[in-house]
Amino acid sequence: QVQFVESGGGLVQPGGSLRLSCTASGLNLDDYAIGWFRQAPGKEREGVLCVSTRDAVTVYSPFVEGRFTVSRDKAKSTVHLQMNTLKPEDTALYFCAANLMRTVCSPILRSYEYDYWGQGTQLTVSS
Repeated sequence: QVQFVESGGGLVQPGGSLRLSCTASGLNLDDYAIGWFRQAPGKEREGVLCVSTRDAVTVYSPFVEGRFTVSRDKAKSTVHLQMNTLKPEDTALYFCAANLMRTVCSPILRSYEYDYWGQGTQLTVSS
């Protein structure tokens, strides 16, 4: 059974940093493009970034480029999302998922291409 579990969320002051983790079981992360998404209350789910091992490419959404980075811990089947210079508008429930339609990232993150969504981890940026 495939399962994604997100963790690491919390309350951070504006300008602060936090690292989220996405741990997968039941599949090999190297075989999929992995996406991070977020959803704020009353808003649609939006793509944050996508990372693909196959072509060593990471696609960032414009609103996080330069602030967020991603890394993999292959031994732990985990993808980390490092978030820096956080803003109140980054407040959302963050999810990771695997792209079942592509093995590499597309320039636009479309949530319908992804599956195996976890429960998410909440990030709140507030003073």
